[in-house]
Amino acid sequence: MSKPTLLVLAAGMASRYGSLKQVDSFGPHGETIIDYSIYDAINAGFGKVVFIIRKEFEATMRDKFDEKLKGKIEVDYAFQDFDLRKFGVDKDIVREKPWGTAHAVMSAKDIIHEPFCVINADDFYGTDAFQKMGQFLTSEVSDTHMSLIGFKVGNTLSDYGYVSRGVCEVSDEGNMASVIERTNIFYVSDEAGNRKIVYEENGVQYDLDAESRVSMNFWGFTPKIFEIALDMFPKFVEENGDNPKSEFFIPSVPDYMVRQGLADFKVIPTSAKWFGVTYKEDKPIVQESISALIENGTYPTKLF
Repeated sequence: MSKPTLLVLAAGMASRYGSLKQVDSFGPHGETIIDYSIYDAINAGFGKVVFIIRKEFEATMRDKFDEKLKGKIEVDYAFQDFDLRKFGVDKDIVREKPWGTAHAVMSAKDIIHEPFCVINADDFYGTDAFQKMGQFLTSEVSDTHMSLIGFKVGNTLSDYGYVSRGVCEVSDEGNMASVIERTNIFYVSDEAGNRKIVYEENGVQYDLDAESRVSMNFWGFTPKIFEIALDMFPKFVEENGDNPKSEFFIPSVPDYMVRQGLADFKVIPTSAKWFGVTYKEDKPIVQESISALIENGTYPTKLF
């Protein structure tokens, strides 16, 4: 079996962060968060990394990654853009932002032919998640049995604003029964001053248990996912093309596959504390967390 591939979603505009956080420095030698993910992936047996980017980011990304990864892992790029025709939609729709994370994944359909996992460029997942996913993709995965890493939502929030998470319902067998993308999850204080987690939908706030398992866009797929997403996307555009903020999210594809009996998705649990950089204020916290992991020997001072 070929080594699995790491697919990194790095085409976002970072509107809440204020700069191109995909190449921002967080480690002591200018390491990006992506560098730590790639380091963990190499150690977990991955053989290739594919970056999903916007075309205008290509030179910056190549300058940042190509030379230092040479001889360590194969590198390739795919581009997320506004051309709908390559996904079976014969029309032009003017938008400020592309069509979301599942649309980004489809952009790699012609260059990934082996089991792969999807991650966000700006999320720090940790060694445990990559080791568990690498093992799954080399020993368990099939077109009818895929996976995701399930974090506790209470371990994944920012203190500085709302976040989006795919909230999972997990079956007794440990599989995903459903996953729903919640785009506005944040902390609030109740009347007694205790902090709790809520999500907001259509102006209404709903409580969310801190132990709920959520997807941080760390999915384990086979190329079968491209086929299903390509079948779903034209209908999504037809129903949502007039909404400039509509997005074709990754969780909608596994959720559809589960409901149709096409595949099950193993929720691989981790108790690790995720950290990431949704907001500029998150940066020093991430830097301190990485420093602590270097001090305890999880990572070398210089990765590459």
